[in-house]
Amino acid sequence: MTSPDALAPLRPRLPSPVREVHDDRFARRGVRLLLKRDDLIHPDLVGNKWRKLAPSLTAAHGRTILTFGGAYSNHLRATAAAGRLLGLATVGVVRGQELAERPLNPSLARCAADGMRLHFIDRSTYRRKTEPDTLAALLRTVGAEDAYVIPEGGSNSPAVRGCRALGEELRGQADVVAIACGTGGTLAGLAAGLGPGQRALGIPVLKGGFLTTGIRRLQDAAFGGPRGEWHLDDRFHFGGYARTTPELDSFAADFEDRHGLPVERLYVAKMLYGLVALAEEGAFARGSTIAAVVTGRPFP
Repeated sequence: MTSPDALAPLRPRLPSPVREVHDDRFARRGVRLLLKRDDLIHPDLVGNKWRKLAPSLTAAHGRTILTFGGAYSNHLRATAAAGRLLGLATVGVVRGQELAERPLNPSLARCAADGMRLHFIDRSTYRRKTEPDTLAALLRTVGAEDAYVIPEGGSNSPAVRGCRALGEELRGQADVVAIACGTGGTLAGLAAGLGPGQRALGIPVLKGGFLTTGIRRLQDAAFGGPRGEWHLDDRFHFGGYARTTPELDSFAADFEDRHGLPVERLYVAKMLYGLVALAEEGAFARGSTIAAVVTGRPFP
């Protein structure tokens, strides 16, 4: 059985450290920049993945964990690593039946090496994965009818409540707390944990403009209603999930050189790019402090 005490051997580094960096693009606007180093919480369950997964690992009570993701899903990698570290069976349902015919990419190969059983499904079925009949059929197919199911990205109510601690750790330290968003669960919890006068800023890494409704639903499910002040700026997705451009790569490399921080490209780089653009637009008042949550690090 997985209990809170059973997670203790993982020894997460909490609260994660906060580091102030001097960046002239912010300083000339009279703005301080802090980096909230959630990427240092745990070597395998990096950043918001620890915060989102830990409550579900406890709630699973030792059952097989089944979850969902794409070919480069950070969530799948973190879940597989948690299974290895805690001795839990894990199943990853992967979007894209065609991937079953190809060699595993480095991300999926890491999942398999950590003991995750990969099950590939076509994209049409994947879109229906939350429908009760589709989910029941999937569980039967993989022989895990009693599995504890974690949604894509890990954003369920326990995860959202778990991410509230991120906001609590930053109370009184920043006026704006920025984070990159995939499914919105971390932002939903972060905003709930911040104090009066603080606001959360989400930078979506997917196209579509659908996150606002999703985040409201997550807060309703986790807390019974809206919590905290938050908003989204969806201009910095660079084409969508798992997509980058030479401009983004150049920006990330420059940020690494300036501050000695390895910059993960799919989430963190887009968030930092967005913050620099917003600072140059004068979006932040002089004298304000911005905290950027570093939710991951580059995959080897």
